[in-house]
Amino acid sequence: MINENISNMNKQLTIALVAHDNRKADMVEWAVFNADMLSRHKLICTGTTGGLIEQAFKDKGVEVDITCMNSGPLGGDAEIAALVVRKQINLAVFLIDDLSAQPHEADIQMLLRQCRIHNVPIACNRYSADLMITSSLWDKIDYLPSEPRYIKFTR
Repeated sequence: MINENISNMNKQLTIALVAHDNRKADMVEWAVFNADMLSRHKLICTGTTGGLIEQAFKDKGVEVDITCMNSGPLGGDAEIAALVVRKQINLAVFLIDDLSAQPHEADIQMLLRQCRIHNVPIACNRYSADLMITSSLWDKIDYLPSEPRYIKFTR
């Protein structure tokens, strides 16, 4: 089933998709559900996740612009974090396995931190990802997210 409740977004986004091993099935299912919307954007994925999404889209006859980085443990999270720093990612979806230890935890935290610092929306579950991709704010010309301010609050 393809999600038909997607807004008719005109702006093309670059969307990063990352999923830990125990969340890859969830990511593929989410991507297929949102295939119509995602196929209109550029996808940047960590290696294995990207390959799985690409194959699922191919099986459904969906064409997609997808770039695969290294797998997460081999630096894919860091590669995507670098794109965030260079303002080349508009949205990230990172389905994290919170129930298992990750050998590359430092890279995971770096990617999450860079998204927060550079004001890139990052969804860590399917519900927040659905809310973010369906937001009407993406196409509002007069909407500009404010830059984070790191100043001490004083009265």
